[in-house]
Amino acid sequence: MRATVTPTSLPHKVIIHVVEDDPSVRSAIERLLRIAGYKPYTYGSASELLIADLEDAPGCMLLDVHLPGVNGLDLHAALARKPDALPVVFITGRGDIEMGVRAIKAGAVDFLTKPVKREPLLSAIATAVARNQDDRAKRARREDLRVRYQSLTERERHVFERVVKGQLNKVVAHELGTSLRTVKSHRARVMAKLQASSIVDLARIAAELASP
Repeated sequence: MRATVTPTSLPHKVIIHVVEDDPSVRSAIERLLRIAGYKPYTYGSASELLIADLEDAPGCMLLDVHLPGVNGLDLHAALARKPDALPVVFITGRGDIEMGVRAIKAGAVDFLTKPVKREPLLSAIATAVARNQDDRAKRARREDLRVRYQSLTERERHVFERVVKGQLNKVVAHELGTSLRTVKSHRARVMAKLQASSIVDLARIAAELASP
């Protein structure tokens, strides 16, 4: 079971970006988030968010669907193209089932209707923050793997590529025109540099390196 993620359980301040055009609703949500221990940044429109210099920190976005200019659904679609996009929780005063399904299919964490109650909102935000933490951890691991992969020599990369395809050492040696002993030596260095303990580890690392 995944542990509950709260603002105090994270190493950095958790930032919630709130895009809501109604000043009274925006202010009420901001107070609620501060009391809950979050750091809210508020915006009155999609344009305000898009020109903002967003701090790199754990968090999520709380988007109203009906915004002046670019609406929340279109804003989400634009933001989702970024590799480090923050998870989104939608709120709306004029939503319907079709709109909610569209939002969830597009990757939103939740779709809440106004007036939004405290517990459902904080629960959705906690889920979104947990998702963001998972995403950040995966990106950090992929970056670490890429750095380790870059430390491989060209010949070690050739060995790595063939080993993860399931080729035997003697086959690799034949293809590379070298000795079995040399292939074993390269393979051992590949395992050490990539911190892999088995072929299964190497195959998993290869899959992670290939992922976007």
